[in-house]
Amino acid sequence: MLGIDPGLTRCGYAVLHAVGSTTRPLALGVIRTPATAALPQRLAELQRELVSLLTEFRPDAVAVEQVFFQNNVRTAMSVGQASGIALAEAASRGCDVVQFTPSQVKDSVAGWGGAEKGQVQRMVQARLGLSAPPKPADAADAAALALCYLAGASMRRRVQAAVAR
Repeated sequence: MLGIDPGLTRCGYAVLHAVGSTTRPLALGVIRTPATAALPQRLAELQRELVSLLTEFRPDAVAVEQVFFQNNVRTAMSVGQASGIALAEAASRGCDVVQFTPSQVKDSVAGWGGAEKGQVQRMVQARLGLSAPPKPADAADAAALALCYLAGASMRRRVQAAVAR
């Protein structure tokens, strides 16, 4: 399972391995691109790094934060571009790709859609048995996305099976 918190300057990622009720982290981190580089080079670097993660870990599923609302159009555009790369690369590898809004993730992980970043970090820490909250927040958000996916995975499989009948 790969969670991706898309961004052009900082793109959080979390690779989780889930078997039954046991979930453990395999990799948590942030892909960074320099703000001084031209947009095409930044997008290419982000794509290379995401392809590397997808190749190394071969996830069955990828959860990406949905660009829901931004006051800053420039930020929304760069997040949207980063998100598009993640969605396309995951889909091209046959992954089950799902998008979640920030409030869906917070509700699933922390029990309230208005939870603050620190609360989400502490819940990710507790759920993954980490010695400290994951940092930076982008990595914690990516782990929360992956946990949100896992929380609803069995229901999504049942719905897909029912639709297929």
